[in-house]
Amino acid sequence: MTARTEILQRLRAQRREVNVPHPWQSRQRFDDLGQQFAAALTAVYGKVYLAASLEEASGQLGQLLAELGARRVVANDELLLSALDPAARWPDLVWHIVGQTPGDLRAFAAAADVGLSSAAAAIAETGSLLIASGPGRSRLVTLLPPVHVVLLPARLLITDLFTFIAARGGEMPANMTFVSGPSKTADIEQTMSIGVHGPKQLSVILYQE
Repeated sequence: MTARTEILQRLRAQRREVNVPHPWQSRQRFDDLGQQFAAALTAVYGKVYLAASLEEASGQLGQLLAELGARRVVANDELLLSALDPAARWPDLVWHIVGQTPGDLRAFAAAADVGLSSAAAAIAETGSLLIASGPGRSRLVTLLPPVHVVLLPARLLITDLFTFIAARGGEMPANMTFVSGPSKTADIEQTMSIGVHGPKQLSVILYQE
């Protein structure tokens, strides 16, 4: 018997059932989740645009891309974005859709002007977005371009992190990132710097359905 086998046998002998406590349900309440989310995200240097419908949100997205002078856009292949068919709506832009467009995704994302995605959820208390990776959804889209734009339906707003954990079911994705505003750090002499480790601008288009 090897030392490894002996250690594993000892560990198996000590195995016992563990009663995991239920997730704690927060009692936090906000009168208007959208207003709270917008205020919290704005406070950490994010930008929020409000729209009454997906079509209005699409118009705001087109205007935002024009204001940014975007030429190359990398986008996650998500149901919401697929319904918009952005490549058809804005054919003058060069698009790379994750999992659909051939070519080097990393190279395109590194040279892209804008990364476009949706989110798994949004926390109103802190103005945070939950970005999950998986098939058709790459972290490169939300990390490499200098500007990250998120199309967010209001139904994805939740009160706080505890509420999200208590309500969530199913398996966890390979990666889930909490994004609270653009990338920022104050490591050097406590001086705030924006866009050091990721996008320098985060814009969220929050719309009603």
